Amino acid sequence: MKPEVVLEAEKLTRHYPVSHSLFKSPSLVKALDGVSFTLKRGRTFAVVGESGCGKSTLARLITLIEQPTSGMLKINGIDLSNSEGKDLQEWYARVQIIFQDPYGSLNPRQKVGLALEEPLLVNTSQSKSERQQAARKMLSMVGLRPEHYERYPHMFSGGQRQRIAVARALMLEPEILVLDEPVSALDVSIQAQILNLLTEIQDRLNLAYLFISHDLSVVHHIADEVMVMYLGVPVEFASRDTIFAKPMHPYTQALLSATPVADPFKEKNRIILRGELPSPMNPPSGCTFHPRCPQAIDICSHTVPEIRKIGASKVACHVV
Repeated sequence: MKPEVVLEAEKLTRHYPVSHSLFKSPSLVKALDGVSFTLKRGRTFAVVGESGCGKSTLARLITLIEQPTSGMLKINGIDLSNSEGKDLQEWYARVQIIFQDPYGSLNPRQKVGLALEEPLLVNTSQSKSERQQAARKMLSMVGLRPEHYERYPHMFSGGQRQRIAVARALMLEPEILVLDEPVSALDVSIQAQILNLLTEIQDRLNLAYLFISHDLSVVHHIADEVMVMYLGVPVEFASRDTIFAKPMHPYTQALLSATPVADPFKEKNRIILRGELPSPMNPPSGCTFHPRCPQAIDICSHTVPEIRKIGASKVACHVV
């Protein structure tokens, strides 16, 4: 039986006009330029790439913190790209986000218990005692103790704060969690604890995860499927095992070659990319990766590659 699709994104774009001066027409920053994928219940879809590739912009679109410039966003078959009112309210309850910095996402003047109750206060008609009971139960689910209910965020470690952020995101019983670099600010040992917690919660509640990260070792631990992005455009889709065993796109190969390996006897073939990430205000013609690609050929400089199925992967590349 195939996992149920809970979210469909089709050709999502997000463009930002940037003014230079009074006398010049504004430039267009193409932060996201045609992204399509599906999220399935009980599965983790990871998005990876360098800083500036559009990962966090995608997170803001999926949670509708920002509206897409164009494209379609469906949850359970309902297109919410340009919705408002009741439909949007339902979307906000079903899709929750966990940010990179757990302390920055919590009100330092608000006790943890009240922070967990707040989503219920705003979105439901539950009584005060019902909200308190739900918040205390959620604290227990994420591995915190009852006495933590009355404490302030500064009284917790980084790992505990991220547990609180996870608990708050779960208060409205969402179907989808967007995890934007959720462990990058934590020590390695604490990262493992939070990742294990997220896996346990997913198994228990059958949630769909959109997991955004630049750390491929973390992605290898938690992902089911992986989308590799470069300058706002997807360049490769595959299952986790396929991506790590047989990366197809030259950019994916370069990313994986930079990942530290614990085995000192394993041969390392580091691929060094020349140049810097181009500006999304003035992306290269053709394949946006071609100025840095060690395998680029003539067609790459003037023709945009289409995503095509090659073996077990989907790849946007002329040379593969």
